[in-house]
Amino acid sequence: MDSAETPPNALERELAIEQAHVDLVYEHLEHATRSARKVASQGREIFHSDRESYVREEDGTALFERDAFAFQAARRLATLDAEHEGLVFGRLDHTDGEVRYIGRIGVRDEEYEPLVIDWRARAAEPFYRATPTEPMDVVRRRVLRCRNDIVTGIEDDLLDDSQGTNQLVIVGEGALMAALKRARGHRMRDIVATIQAEQDEAIRADYPGVTVISGGPGTGKTVVALHRAAYLLYSNRRRFERGGILVVGPSGLFMNYIERVLPSLGEDSVVLRPIGGVAVDTLNFTAVRIDSAEAAAVKGSLRMVPLLKRLVNLPLFEAVGGDVPLRVTVKGEALSLDATTLGRIRRDVLTRTKANAGRVAAEAAVMAALYARLPEDLDLELEDMTELVSDSAAYRMFLQAWWPDLTATDVLRRLGSPRVVARVGEGILDDAEQAALAASYDEDDWTVADTALLDELVAVLGPIEEDENEEPLLFLGEETRTTEVITTADWLRDVRETDPNAEPHDTFAHVLVDEAQDISPMQWRMLRRRGSQASWTIVGDPAQSSWPDLDESARSLQELIGSSPHRNFRLSTNYRSPAEVFTLAAEVVRRAYADADLPVAIRTTGVEPLLLTAPEAALSAELDRQVAALAENVEGTIGVIAAPSRLSSLSSLSSLETGAISANAERVVFLSPLNAKGLEFDGVIVVGPDEIVAESPGGVRVLYVALTRPTQRLVTLDVGESAGAWRVSPQ
Repeated sequence: MDSAETPPNALERELAIEQAHVDLVYEHLEHATRSARKVASQGREIFHSDRESYVREEDGTALFERDAFAFQAARRLATLDAEHEGLVFGRLDHTDGEVRYIGRIGVRDEEYEPLVIDWRARAAEPFYRATPTEPMDVVRRRVLRCRNDIVTGIEDDLLDDSQGTNQLVIVGEGALMAALKRARGHRMRDIVATIQAEQDEAIRADYPGVTVISGGPGTGKTVVALHRAAYLLYSNRRRFERGGILVVGPSGLFMNYIERVLPSLGEDSVVLRPIGGVAVDTLNFTAVRIDSAEAAAVKGSLRMVPLLKRLVNLPLFEAVGGDVPLRVTVKGEALSLDATTLGRIRRDVLTRTKANAGRVAAEAAVMAALYARLPEDLDLELEDMTELVSDSAAYRMFLQAWWPDLTATDVLRRLGSPRVVARVGEGILDDAEQAALAASYDEDDWTVADTALLDELVAVLGPIEEDENEEPLLFLGEETRTTEVITTADWLRDVRETDPNAEPHDTFAHVLVDEAQDISPMQWRMLRRRGSQASWTIVGDPAQSSWPDLDESARSLQELIGSSPHRNFRLSTNYRSPAEVFTLAAEVVRRAYADADLPVAIRTTGVEPLLLTAPEAALSAELDRQVAALAENVEGTIGVIAAPSRLSSLSSLSSLETGAISANAERVVFLSPLNAKGLEFDGVIVVGPDEIVAESPGGVRVLYVALTRPTQRLVTLDVGESAGAWRVSPQ
């Protein structure tokens, strides 16, 4: 029977039954928490040494054991103390009468019998995979809606009534549909209680090699991938907890949106980085600025690999003009090396070593070349000549200009010079591409696309080698900002033996890339450095790609997969978009991208998208009216999506003292289409669709992203009488 047919007393009775079990679970959870705290306290009290002058060997062992003891207790406490939004969320009634409760973590009673089964355990699989056609011995699947430890609602699915078990009470319209109707907030919720069979298959796939999860908008790709990360940590904990899992998303806004999902599933051994922050380990910063479409297309292309190598090979003094060969005097004899010889030496050294490690080899080659020009009657050994030349001020100035220590940022900043770009881009980039590349470095801050180029340069240049002859500072000069006494012991305490061949970047056991269709070929190279020995989960949809060259992107992905084991999963159901909204979006993208993988939208709201036009002068007033209308008709968030050139002027409307936008400031979010990737809102207003198409490298595909963000209502707002080309023709 559905919820309308469920007698109130029957519903209350079912709620009471479930509440009693949830109370029992929390009682045992509290007991486990007290036990863990007691263990942690005992660990601090035991293994205590009263010696202050030195530590005996047995005391050192005890201190190590104490730390390990405390670490394990702290880990257990972190799991138990986590704020689980509904620790118990599911129940299975089997044909043999067995009842299993499913939750975010496993909980057992004193007899070690399961009170709650961890959702990732094999015994929990029927909760996600059972269907009326294949019930897997499950009669009823029940989802519990809880607020903390209080059961607030029940949604049931009757899966198998073949054995006459219809005495079971069936409540609600089904957990999935109920969850889809809930209002959206500013953080993504997990779907652990409503995972569907095709999603569960992708979540529990084997880890070796590459797992590709594809599907159109609203199919749950992102949240499925995050649940897969939690499942991998559960099923292969030693491998993935030790090696770590890197989750990469399209933007910082997106990472903030998803950050609560994994902790809510009991996992914290995961590193979340936006694509502009993947190289934070080598660069120490995260980029957020987006390039123009023209510059982004150049910077993301694999043509930048040979261009950057040319840039590294280009001596600094050549960049400012002037042919400055080396001239030195040895015992009255003038010796010189021309630019051709110096260029050959430079190229030869850089083929064998990284730039910052090649200075010694380059200097040796220069000395050998000078020695070959030394008259025989001077009768000098190479070592003697080297000592004389090295003491020359002219030579030291030359060497510092010709082969300085290079940082990635110093090298890449040189592309701001059109002359340098013309030198290194000849035969690689055309004139328009060279101009776009040089112009992109007018700003002071780096862009998201720049981080992949900088990371490439870090790999090419290598670390700056420290001077082994540099003495530690034991006596402070007048200009020093150090205000404390530094002893020799202080200097030596932090000395560590380091591997000179160690890579500067982090590496991970598993790399999960979301919105992979937007990853440029240069960004794939950056990611591969961090997962050279990793397994991969790659999530994306080519129809939503902002990268203009889909073939080049596909080749980069295929190179990553190579001959590794790989498996593909396609998610076919759009749970987010109402059918009325998705019909419009599908029509738009199909005209521009006939091969789009279009899922089936399973929900209807009865509300068609509202397609409006406003003159430029009336845009602000019309936008405010539409925000007011959406605020009355949807409960959650409202997204206003516009092209980057218009976004700042629209965002300023939220600071006005009056109007619907300012009145609903906590619910309204202004963002560009690229920053909207992976996000969803109850209501969406797309401002200037034609402008979005014109300013996005992916054109109509990026507009498709904007049109598929709402879960309830969509409004499009064209600007100007001539707008609206996106509705009738591909761009």
